[in-house]
Amino acid sequence: MSVPLHRTFWIVCVLLGSALAQAQTHVVEIVADKDSRFKIAGQSKPEITLKAGEQVVLRITANKAKTWNRDGSIHGFTLMHAGNRMKVPGWNLALMPGTHEFHLTAPSEPGDYVVVCSVICSEEHENMNMKLVVLP
Repeated sequence: MSVPLHRTFWIVCVLLGSALAQAQTHVVEIVADKDSRFKIAGQSKPEITLKAGEQVVLRITANKAKTWNRDGSIHGFTLMHAGNRMKVPGWNLALMPGTHEFHLTAPSEPGDYVVVCSVICSEEHENMNMKLVVLP
């Protein structure tokens, strides 16, 4: 049984479109570690740089520290404007144990942002932060 040429063309277009969308998505791998630190491989001081409005996948592995929330979250990942500490909508993530992927859109406003842990995970919780820069 053969597939009509026009149908094959559309199937190929859909597959190529899907592959291009995945190729254009920026993937960032982060560890929210048991020592109450965010870590990115190859960086001694973790920092994320994104373009305004860019599609991003955060692949976050959360390792349990000393304490956790009643809902089972062991760390949080909250993005705030560096200047006024206002939360960025959609960027308040509860991290359960294990690895999870979050599909997000970078803020449209270029500038400096800070990521903080929103779960009191240990005595070192206040040091669990990192910088996120949004370029035009």
